[in-house]
Amino acid sequence: MKNPNVRILTTSRGPVEYLDSESGEVILSLHGALGGYDQSQILASTIGDTKHRYLSLSRPGFLGTPLTAGETPEAQADLYAEAIDLLGIGQVVVFAVSGGGPSAVYFALRHLDKCRGLVLASTLGGKGAYKIPFSFKAMMLLTKWPAFVGIMKRKAEKNLVQNLQRAISDPAILERTVNNPEVMSLYRALAVGCFYRIAERIEGTKNDIKISRTIAYPLKEIAVPTLVIHGTKDPLLPFEEHARRLATEIPGAQLLAAEGGGHGAIFTHREEIRSKVATFLERLNGEERKKRKYL
Repeated sequence: MKNPNVRILTTSRGPVEYLDSESGEVILSLHGALGGYDQSQILASTIGDTKHRYLSLSRPGFLGTPLTAGETPEAQADLYAEAIDLLGIGQVVVFAVSGGGPSAVYFALRHLDKCRGLVLASTLGGKGAYKIPFSFKAMMLLTKWPAFVGIMKRKAEKNLVQNLQRAISDPAILERTVNNPEVMSLYRALAVGCFYRIAERIEGTKNDIKISRTIAYPLKEIAVPTLVIHGTKDPLLPFEEHARRLATEIPGAQLLAAEGGGHGAIFTHREEIRSKVATFLERLNGEERKKRKYL
């Protein structure tokens, strides 16, 4: 069922679907593949706190935001800038996970006046050389049939632990994750929620895959405080190829290596990551207060 608080913002580039918590300093939250505003909100709830206002978008090609609103990461970044202007927001910190990373990076590069900082979780440091599994390609085709979607949704809900077992190789990390009700609730929302309007998430996912195979951005030109979060055992975006590059090339970037974590490290290492994100935001706010004091 669609969240009644979801809104559509009309921009010069097209409609943008979003969810706004409307209280506190603003964080723009950007989902990855098979995402939408709901997955952006899950990212915010998983690594953020309750002190901030979260603007959770459906990126172009996902749910109510058409791909024509921004096919390239540069165009997506410009869309975000226009959206926050229309909403009367001056500056934002950006949370991005996985496929949301490229547009977040370009937002910092192209709209420095609007970007206070970046938190990049399990995102691309450059072109990805991974192969898309045949099962994923088949699933994208079969999502056209509602009966198949229903079967897959029920299967995902029933096999949450089994799916985690395939994704988490470390028994201790698996046990810690499965025995944390709050984390499992968030993971369930992600794993099952993506089947809601899944056919409207495919175009953006395909576009993300295309971007991942061609992306090459000037990381050394990023001029905002940046926190890189990445699992050391991420099979999709290997740590050394992506996290290490982001942390090395972005000036002054901080790196949180989630030891033993995979692509879903925000769930398996949630407490560690939330603590680091909170400290990053507190220091960012403290530095800005000092600057204002001496202006």
